Amino acid sequence: MAKEGAERAEETEQMIAKEGGPEAAQGGGGGSPRAADAKEMRAVLLASFGGLSKLRVSRRPMPEPQEAELKIRVKACGLNFIDLMVRQGNIDNPPKTPLVPGFECSGIVEALGDNVKGYEIGDRVMAFVNYNAWAEVVCTPVEFVYRIPDDMNFPEAAAFPMNFVTAYMMLFEVANLREGMSVLVHSAGGGVGQAVAQLCSTIPNVTVFGTASSFKHEAIKDSVTHLFDRNADYVQEVKRISPEGVDIVLDCLCGENTGKGLSLLKPLGTYILYGSSNTVTGETKSFFSFAKSWWQVEKVNPIKLYEENKVMAGFSLLNLLFRQGRGDLVKGVMDKLIALYNEKKIKPMVDSLWALEEMRKLRLTIGLTSDS
Repeated sequence: MAKEGAERAEETEQMIAKEGGPEAAQGGGGGSPRAADAKEMRAVLLASFGGLSKLRVSRRPMPEPQEAELKIRVKACGLNFIDLMVRQGNIDNPPKTPLVPGFECSGIVEALGDNVKGYEIGDRVMAFVNYNAWAEVVCTPVEFVYRIPDDMNFPEAAAFPMNFVTAYMMLFEVANLREGMSVLVHSAGGGVGQAVAQLCSTIPNVTVFGTASSFKHEAIKDSVTHLFDRNADYVQEVKRISPEGVDIVLDCLCGENTGKGLSLLKPLGTYILYGSSNTVTGETKSFFSFAKSWWQVEKVNPIKLYEENKVMAGFSLLNLLFRQGRGDLVKGVMDKLIALYNEKKIKPMVDSLWALEEMRKLRLTIGLTSDS
């Protein structure tokens, strides 16, 4: 039976304190008590683009909600592969440093801006943030905020929006996944990869092919139909099992995998690029890795796509939210995902909890919230 909101919030705070100390939560604020009128907060600051040494915990001015914004006391925040790329400056049009990284968080509503309806102080929420999530307090527009289901704790809520919205929109909004289809997903051990596997399981007779680092195979072997080492010749392995190929390819690697993915598509199949992790090979940005990945991308001929009846698409959730103004569409997707969660058909996976001060210790292979 679901617990009342206040009781659930107290229980979750106790869980976070037990697992990671009084400031725990994948870089989040963790629930240390502060006066409501505090002038400062702590945040993880990226001083300049580069390696882990560029991250430090710093005092920052306390944000206050503007019109149509909520102020959230952060209990947990997500760590995704895009955060690593931001740290390196390995993205298009990177913002100026210093900056506070992070795009998703969970916590408790602490204050309401003008014209905010539907929320009250004390509500448990998860949210998208246009940077600044790795802090004790964030402010974000109400259109990017969603209530946390009663059975979901704060760390799970922080791992939910980015991974599951990305997976859902690629599968159902872009590729139109239906019964009997087949899907190839790279980095099946990552947060999006595992969300893809769970969502595919909600549709009858969907075959999931996945690639992942070998050390993750044991943990994720039951979540996909066929699992391959990311360094193996997966094209031949897939064709051995399914000579016609697959209906959907979800590629977060780019580089040479673009051509391979297109070659595996069945007629009327859809290839979706949603990342370029092949450009990341170390702690800092590598021009060589970027150039190599770009050079290996097969130059796409639209006439060939037309002749072979194949679809090539791209998907960027952050651009959809913060540059293209489709928060209403994402809100509808979140409603569907929360319904699936309440039906116990999907569940976010949290690999580990880290205190705010431990952010500089994080590595690329942190776990299921990173792509691998």
